[in-house]
Amino acid sequence: MSNGGQTSAQAPIALPPDTPGPHQRRLDLIAVVATFGGLLFGYDTGVINGALEPLIHDFGLTTVTEGLVTATLLVGAALGAVIGGRMNDALGRKKALTYIAVLFFVGTLGCVFAPELIVLLVSRVVLGFAVGAASVTVPVYLAELAPTERRGTLSGRNELAIVVGQMLAFIINAIIANVWGHHEGVWRYMLAVAALPAIALFVGMLRMPESPRWLLSHGRRDDALGVLRTVRSEQRAVAEMSEVEVLAKEEAVAQSGGWADMAIPWIRRIVIIGSGLAIAQQVTGINSIMYYGTQMLTQAGFSSESAIVANVANGVLAVVGTAICLFWVIDRVPRRTLIIFGFCATTTCHGLIMLVATLMPATQTRAIVILVLSVTFVFFMQMALNAPVWVALSEMFPLKVRGFGMGVSIFCMWIANAILTFLFPVISGAAGLQAVFGLFFVLGIVVIAFLVKFLPNTSGRSLEELEESFSRGDWR
Repeated sequence: MSNGGQTSAQAPIALPPDTPGPHQRRLDLIAVVATFGGLLFGYDTGVINGALEPLIHDFGLTTVTEGLVTATLLVGAALGAVIGGRMNDALGRKKALTYIAVLFFVGTLGCVFAPELIVLLVSRVVLGFAVGAASVTVPVYLAELAPTERRGTLSGRNELAIVVGQMLAFIINAIIANVWGHHEGVWRYMLAVAALPAIALFVGMLRMPESPRWLLSHGRRDDALGVLRTVRSEQRAVAEMSEVEVLAKEEAVAQSGGWADMAIPWIRRIVIIGSGLAIAQQVTGINSIMYYGTQMLTQAGFSSESAIVANVANGVLAVVGTAICLFWVIDRVPRRTLIIFGFCATTTCHGLIMLVATLMPATQTRAIVILVLSVTFVFFMQMALNAPVWVALSEMFPLKVRGFGMGVSIFCMWIANAILTFLFPVISGAAGLQAVFGLFFVLGIVVIAFLVKFLPNTSGRSLEELEESFSRGDWR
């Protein structure tokens, strides 16, 4: 390999098939418990969508403080994503997820019982830290416990859990608003529901095993083999220990890169491309819809009561799009093609929403058209840009800087998310929906031009082949 004397990864070790048995049910149970972290991620980011209107009334929020209430969670998430990776390396994936469950619970209680805005903002940062830490810990934990044959499916469950969490937030918001909407502080009821999955995650993780790769990296080979025996057939568990040892060594190499490697031109280029792709996913405005969808539909022409119910459609289409992506699309269409198509589709939706908001009078027909375009945008985003962008990011970085490159990209993603989330109510309050979606449309055009010129295709080649190509300057 031409990268500074690195050698390519060892050839895959031939493994016996993982025969059916109770161990597979055990692995499925582990996946269910761990993805409560993804569910909490989705619920805590989505619940603010319906809680904002009563919160604005109770705390007298302006468009600026409204943006702060939503964006502070994302600032916390950026910190959690950076620190969470180190936390699960130091403590172990199991213990890290247990502590993250406690943070989810504490952050939720802080928000529910906040007597004033400053306490709410601090609690939202704590909650955001848990969201960010979960976003880097749950996928790693699932990937390290899953057999090769099921790694994609099991890891993908976390993405599905996130959008299911958002959909549940929209549904629960609609139910609470219609049943108890006349109560003062109804937003506290909406936020309080998140305490239940936090408790489930905490209790569940107490009975879950540690990652065998983490155990092996800390010299606990017998413990690692013991865990494998609970989630594999006996013959497969023994044979797989050799593969886990190889992967643990590769993981150590993947954590060795850092800012000094940015002096190498091709590595600097791939880190910039990865960070650009991560930011591009956010400038679609998907999280503005997921956080402010109810407010957007109210501006479009729905009544407050109808908007919170209509917003459920965004959650449903997010789940449908994610399911189609994971089970039928992601391994059949080249990553580059799928991602560029997704940005073309979402940017078209932005342009149409801008035109409708500008040209149509504020009638029920206008509101319905904007709702249809909104859910169409959410569908294409989840079907072509959510999981595919995460997968492309996990594939494009060379082994030595994989941990560093992912860390920089995810940090950029959360910061872009926070900035756009803060600005959405400010811009829409000052200039209307047409200004917000006009901005998204222009940014979408810039993103498409950037990706057409720079985005390599990462599917259909091994990670080692990709690294060889990039180091030679072949960016096809």
